[in-house]
Amino acid sequence: MLVAALLAVVTACAAPAPAPVPAPAPAPSPAPVAVAALPGMPPVTDPHNVYAAAGAGALSPEAAAAKPLVYVPHTKSGEVWTIDPATFAVVGKYQLGGELQHVVPSWDMKTLYASDDTGDHLTPFDPRTGLPGKTFPVVDPYNMYFTPDGRSAISVAERKKQLVFYDPHTWAVQTTLNTPDCAGIDHADFTPDGRTAVFTCEFAGRVAVVDVAEHTLLRMIDLPTRNTEMGPQDIKLAPDGSVFYIADSDQNGVWVLDGAATKVLREIPTGHGAHGLYLSRDATKLYVTNRHAGTVSVLDAYTGAITATWTIGDGASPDMGNVSADGTQLWLSGRYDRAVYVLSTADGHLIKQIPVGNGPHGLCVWPQPGRYSLGHTGITR
Repeated sequence: MLVAALLAVVTACAAPAPAPVPAPAPAPSPAPVAVAALPGMPPVTDPHNVYAAAGAGALSPEAAAAKPLVYVPHTKSGEVWTIDPATFAVVGKYQLGGELQHVVPSWDMKTLYASDDTGDHLTPFDPRTGLPGKTFPVVDPYNMYFTPDGRSAISVAERKKQLVFYDPHTWAVQTTLNTPDCAGIDHADFTPDGRTAVFTCEFAGRVAVVDVAEHTLLRMIDLPTRNTEMGPQDIKLAPDGSVFYIADSDQNGVWVLDGAATKVLREIPTGHGAHGLYLSRDATKLYVTNRHAGTVSVLDAYTGAITATWTIGDGASPDMGNVSADGTQLWLSGRYDRAVYVLSTADGHLIKQIPVGNGPHGLCVWPQPGRYSLGHTGITR
């Protein structure tokens, strides 16, 4: 019996171990839900660069027909001046009255609008001639944008804390969206699919996120430091749509908001009075105008890394503007020193400083490459 027992033990030890039971496979992560682009919006040609169709020299037929001019609205003198970009000479002065804030290209690039937020009107300019047309009423147009599908013009009514959506052809009101918690509603940009817009709230230290198709407010997002004296200013979408950059004058730098417009990720210090944001023609660089420092910070448009700082000079106050169609020059208004600056985008040196009137602001360089305009001083895609 003892021998039999020993044999049983030996046999059991020699038997192969049972195969392990495999752990259940983890449930697959749900595939990201593709969001269809806003109907009627021209398709994005390169997901890595939503500005790919606005490269150097890529002028639409409408833009190619324009007379090359730089339009300079003045908040203090109520004038729009025009400058020949080839000679840097002032070639036109138009007294329109009021407080002229920006010169804004229409979605179809056939008209430029000078916005007056104290007179509550727009004055159209024909870009083929550079001459103004008949002024017409619009509610408090501190700034103007166009939805990516071209179906609405948006008056950013800063004083009234409203966004007023208009038919861009008849200028009949479509919708009035009240934004009472967005004091100083100011600048905007749009997600790559065109369905969401983010507006900065200069005097509230936050941003307003808007459903473009429904003309409704989705949410408000407070910035980590809620500067309310001269807080968030210009905003620009990164070329790959991954983030929004938000200049904050009181913060002296740029906030980075995630591309879905849900949360602030980080901060990039640039310079005193960070204000305007402009992309290089190939969309690899982001130019940040530091209005009180008299400098321009150059950032990698994808990573936000600072690659250079350009100093314009003592007393300079670089504000709003844009890059030339060929990408070689950055034109900026000098808000507080009655000047326009022309900088080389190769190394930032000052090519020309042009004396202008009192309070130059939302300067528009025209024509601009691209298929359509989102407004402001010429955000094109």
